[in-house]
Parts: sequence; C-alpha cells; structure tokens
Amino acid sequence: MSCNPSGQELLRWPVSTYSEPLPLAARTVGFLGPRGTFGEECLRATLDENGRTFIPYASHEDTIDAVSSGAIDCAIVAIENSIEGSVPVTVDVLAQVDNVQIVREVRHPIRHSLVARPGISLDQIMRVVSHPHANAQCRGWLRRNLPGRDVEAANSTANAVERVAKCPEPWAAIGTSLAATTYGCEIVEADIEDHKDNETRFVFLARQRERQDWFEPYKTSVVCEEPRDQPGALLLILQEFAFRHINLTKIESRPSKHRLGDYIFLIDMEGKVTDGPIADALRCLSCKLPRLDVLGSYPVGKLARGASR
Repeated sequence: MSCNPSGQELLRWPVSTYSEPLPLAARTVGFLGPRGTFGEECLRATLDENGRTFIPYASHEDTIDAVSSGAIDCAIVAIENSIEGSVPVTVDVLAQVDNVQIVREVRHPIRHSLVARPGISLDQIMRVVSHPHANAQCRGWLRRNLPGRDVEAANSTANAVERVAKCPEPWAAIGTSLAATTYGCEIVEADIEDHKDNETRFVFLARQRERQDWFEPYKTSVVCEEPRDQPGALLLILQEFAFRHINLTKIESRPSKHRLGDYIFLIDMEGKVTDGPIADALRCLSCKLPRLDVLGSYPVGKLARGASR
C-alpha cells in the first residue's frame, strides 16, 4: 500500500466559508430534549436565540441524525463528563456516521438543583426523581439531607422535573435551574452535587469542517482501526504521535460492532489537522491502518462574536 502524499482522503469534507464560527452561523440548532436538559442549558449559555431556532430531539441518535440528514444546521451533544466519563451513545454514533464533523468543543459546569412544585419544603419531600447519573452525582447529599427517601430513575433530568411538576405528591427532582423555570417549579436546594468541579464536555456538530484559521486553541479527533489483533498493535498507532511530539489528550477504545474482541480507537490530540506534524502522522497511519477517519478539527472554548483569525 502506497501513501497518498496529499492526504486528501483525510480532508474530504468541505471546509466552512462563513466569516464566523459554524455554530454562530447556524440558523437551526438541535439538542437533546425535552426542554430544560443540561444540553439546552449549555446551548443557551453559548448561543443566543436571536435569529435562531433551538430544536429538542428525543435521543442523541436523533439529534446527530438531524444534522446528518440536513434537517438542521448544527447540533450540540454531550460527549464526556468529568465524573461519569464518556457518553457512549455519542461516541459510538460519531464513530459510525460518515458526514458529520465536530466543529467546536465547550465545557459546561454541571450544577444540580433539588426542584419541586411551589410550596413544597425539604422536610416534606417523600421521593426524588432524576436521571441515574444525576442521582449518583448527588448520592452523598441525598444520604445526608433526605435519608431513607425513595430514589426513582427518569429518562433525563428535564423529564424528571416535568414529572414532578405534574405530580400531586410531595416529590422532588434533581435537575437544572432552567428546567425549574420551564416547568413552573421552584428550587428547594441549589448546588447539591457531591463534586463541585463536575463538568461536561459538549461538542457542536455540522456537515462542514470548521475553518482552520481562527486564533484559538484547536483539537483534532480521529477514529482508527487496528490492522489485526497482535502484540504492539496500539503501539503501532501511538508511536506516530510520540515521534512527532503530538500531545494526545484522550485515547478510548470502543467495540467495532463487527465481532467480539474487535475494537476501534478514538483519539483526541492538541492541534489542527493542517498542522505539519499531525498531517504527517495521519498520512503515515492511513498507510498502516484499515480505517482512519477525522471526526473533526475544531476550536476549544467559548464562542465569541467577531472571532479573530
């Protein structure tokens, strides 16, 4: 197998020609619903709704598919939490879809609130409802302040608040302040998470690749597959980055979905796909591996209007 010197197979997506970052240019933006999720909270903390439409979807798969099909311009999905780790469904779908790129990463602090209908106090609460991850992230607080109360699982934190808002019993939910406002509830206690540095990485997705000339820190994400199961197979991949002093920020293995024992690797690194060392490493790996795809080369950090380049 001969190397492609131009590496065009790694750059096959059209690059944005907008004068502003792709999320800012988007007119329709999807997020994981229902209304009031952390995804919507992060979206609203990042973009204003002037001239845009924010659309909730029932699942991560539906959200990503809406971008892939062209139903929306852009979407925001959670990809990793500092406590729970990667969001497997997001990672798996991104590894399989072939026409979507990560165009921006933002980090959002996760602040859990105990939410109930107006007039319900802490000592009246008999049951707590929320997503299992939220319940786990507040386990210590619940044990100290609501010992012996039933804890029930919900599909999402927003769904939990919506259910509590309609329930005549003195129930509470763990959710966002946005969800409390959305469903007409009140915050009984704020910031009840056990780890105050809890945060989630969200990524914006689009069908184009983000421009590579913004004066911001960049990250590049790739997915690759080993040629075969053999000693040193992972080293074969990693040595290309180590030799060129490329800093890898994350390495994760996921099932290939083909057969038991087969895995793909998702790798994040500092820098742009057009940087010489990264471009060289990817060109070399494309000669060695049966599969190598770029999931995105994108700025990291908050969006700002009039971003410089």
